[in-house]
Amino acid sequence: MSPASAGDSAVLVAMEGWLSRAVIGLNLCPFAKAVQVRGQIRCAVSRATDEEALLDELAQALQFLQACDRQQCETTLLVLPTLLADFWEFNQFLKRTDRLLRQLGLEGVFQIASFHPDFEFGDAPAGDMGHFSNRAPYPTLHLLREDSIEEAMASFPDAASIYERNMATLRALGPQGWAALGVGKDASPIEPAPTGQGA
Repeated sequence: MSPASAGDSAVLVAMEGWLSRAVIGLNLCPFAKAVQVRGQIRCAVSRATDEEALLDELAQALQFLQACDRQQCETTLLVLPTLLADFWEFNQFLKRTDRLLRQLGLEGVFQIASFHPDFEFGDAPAGDMGHFSNRAPYPTLHLLREDSIEEAMASFPDAASIYERNMATLRALGPQGWAALGVGKDASPIEPAPTGQGA
């Protein structure tokens, strides 16, 4: 893997801020802190400029995670600073990620969660703070090991309450509280795709 470019470094800093201040700081995922402390989160920046190239990168990321020792890499965040800025296009693309899992024979081995600066749950009003549980500085595909999810859920005494607790936390925080975290899309706008340059 080549060293991160200056642009990649800025993306990684933004993602680290989101993980530390929102995901872990607000305890939106009670399992994330231990994995972060152990250095087991791989954050990879995709510079794909079309969906086919992104699918190739996603396949490589899944195969890398499958081959990697869990103690070295538990999970991967594939961050997309130059592609799928429109949430509805991103949401449609998720159907292709599910199909890719099946094609690779990895359905039931991995799960792909999704985050986006404009993420919206279809059953909640547009202005609901609950959407922010899945809002990140950039469109992001989170590659999770199914067995790790099962282990984490079994170890957490009231896993079913996580979603409701997150909704309550975010609604109490409100738009101003979220803005104060400095992790939203305004702090880290989606970059335009590069032109006239190789990846």
